[in-house]
Amino acid sequence: KKKAFTKYQKRWSEASKDGKENPMAAEVERAKKYCQVIRAICHTQVGKVKIGQKKAHIKEIQVNGGTTEKKVDFIMGLFEQEVKIADVFSQDEMVDTIGATKGKGIAGVVTRWGVTRLTRKTHRGLRKVACIGSWHPARVSFQVPRSGQRGYHHRTEINKKIYRIGKSLKEDPNNACTENDLTEKAITPMGGFSHYGTVNEDYVMLKGTVAGPRKRIITMRKSLLPQVSRRAVEKISLKFIDTSSKFGHGRFQTSEEKAKFFGGAVQKKAKTEGKAEAEAEA
Repeated sequence: KKKAFTKYQKRWSEASKDGKENPMAAEVERAKKYCQVIRAICHTQVGKVKIGQKKAHIKEIQVNGGTTEKKVDFIMGLFEQEVKIADVFSQDEMVDTIGATKGKGIAGVVTRWGVTRLTRKTHRGLRKVACIGSWHPARVSFQVPRSGQRGYHHRTEINKKIYRIGKSLKEDPNNACTENDLTEKAITPMGGFSHYGTVNEDYVMLKGTVAGPRKRIITMRKSLLPQVSRRAVEKISLKFIDTSSKFGHGRFQTSEEKAKFFGGAVQKKAKTEGKAEAEAEA
């Protein structure tokens, strides 16, 4: 089974066995002396989100600012460390999102390019482009609408505002509370997010949409331009986060609230406890 970087790791593990203190010292010094651009090879912890995928995504992330020496030292300090989203992005920041859109398969010209259908009774179909170019030049130019792949395109969307960076359930079990809404609840709505499930790890809430279906990876990037507009610099304070069910009409924010309304499980539990206490007294 082929695994990434195994030969590379073997090379350095052998060098460290030979008794060298820091086998990569020469390589590191070389990078500090000659390199201009320093990038870190990072991977996701895909096992933490239960989406059925085991293989981690690998990405090179460039480090900017400071001298080359400082960049190398910074990355060396982060080796095999977890980098949390809150370490990189902050509340009310404007970010760009990069991802692949939802795939739609092969589509014809009417759907894909929005060309007008031909008239009725047209020979050999009417959802077509009638003329795909002149005799000469004797080739089809790229401007002519043709059928083909629709969706699953790489897209970068700019200026998404971060409304909230939430902590994981382990750190903060009530990570959907706000100052105005003191109900103790987590960010996952009742019944889970549709086609996804429960959010257990840190989460980011953005304003607007992001490309792609559920479970698809999204790359978030710092904005490339200085953000000075009123919309960008405004401070956001969320008053209410809706955690009602996304499957039905969603009347209740938490299962406790639902049980209280219907006199269900939570109250029954209280009754049985009361009965047990009464029996014990008798």
